Amino acid sequence: METNGIIQNAQKKMNDTVEHTRKELAAVRTGRASLQLLDGITVEYYGTPTPLNQVASLTVPDPTLIVAQPWDATLIPKIEKAIRASDLGLNPANDGKVVRVPIPALTEERRKQLAKKVHEIAEHGRTAIRTERRDANEALKKMLKDKTISEDDEKRGLELVQKHTDLHTKQIDDLAKHKEQEILKI
Repeated sequence: METNGIIQNAQKKMNDTVEHTRKELAAVRTGRASLQLLDGITVEYYGTPTPLNQVASLTVPDPTLIVAQPWDATLIPKIEKAIRASDLGLNPANDGKVVRVPIPALTEERRKQLAKKVHEIAEHGRTAIRTERRDANEALKKMLKDKTISEDDEKRGLELVQKHTDLHTKQIDDLAKHKEQEILKI
């Protein structure tokens, strides 16, 4: 593999890491109803853990409420149980046809806990990007050692990998900062 292939591979993996971090941050609740909140919730459906959005129609009729309307009414208790079991701190209720999930206002303590969780998610993303940088750098150094590239090519490759690392780390930092502001604003 040539230096461009190594760099492109590292860049793709870094892009994937940023996207994964973006999705994880979207699932952190902010006090407003958002369907992404329920993305990680699975419901036992015919013996198989199934994502909630595949067994029910999810809507946000107002900023403080999510409504889950299961296609099979027998799933209502399972949906309620799955939402309660999540670490979102939500308390769903049902009327026999739909499950209503009110989104309570966040307390100051809960906001701080969520901000801490945002920092953890961002740090996992940054760590994954640094791991990609290390892997790409090791591949470039191995190519130099095997004499398949020159020292100048290796140096240019290492600089490019570092540029991509800086860019992607900044993207994760920006995502985390934005999410933290969203959580902490009253």
